[in-house]
Amino acid sequence: MEAAAQALSLSAENYVNDPVIEQQWAIKAFQHSEIYFNLLCAIADPKSLRLTPNDDKIYGRFREMFPDFNVDVLDENTLKTEQAKQKWREFCEQFRDFVEDYNFGTLVRTRADGEYSEENTILLVRIQFYAIEIARNREGYNSRVRHLYGTKKESVS
Repeated sequence: MEAAAQALSLSAENYVNDPVIEQQWAIKAFQHSEIYFNLLCAIADPKSLRLTPNDDKIYGRFREMFPDFNVDVLDENTLKTEQAKQKWREFCEQFRDFVEDYNFGTLVRTRADGEYSEENTILLVRIQFYAIEIARNREGYNSRVRHLYGTKKESVS
């Protein structure tokens, strides 16, 4: 795993669609999403959950730049159009020096009340994941996860 982390930290220009690297990235992204979802299923109140030491700054800047962004149900057009990409790029680059792996590919649920699944997942960069999930936590959208999936997850163990 340490070798995978080291390989994934190198510049993208060093790689040419290497299937091994793509598989390592996919494994790391999946593990991240699984850990995060299990945390949401276990925590009593996600409103108090801190994802980074910079949560206040991330959330404040996110809501300043995207005041009407719907974090409950994501619309890919608010993330992937050329205009949206430019605005998100401006947002993301502010955190280059503050958030580790700020531009690392990360999976996010499109619907806050759903599990990670092929239909309910899109790929974003890490800082977008943080902005959306911090907002979901603070605004109460992730409070439903424990109720919907927490007991099911606990009874399987």
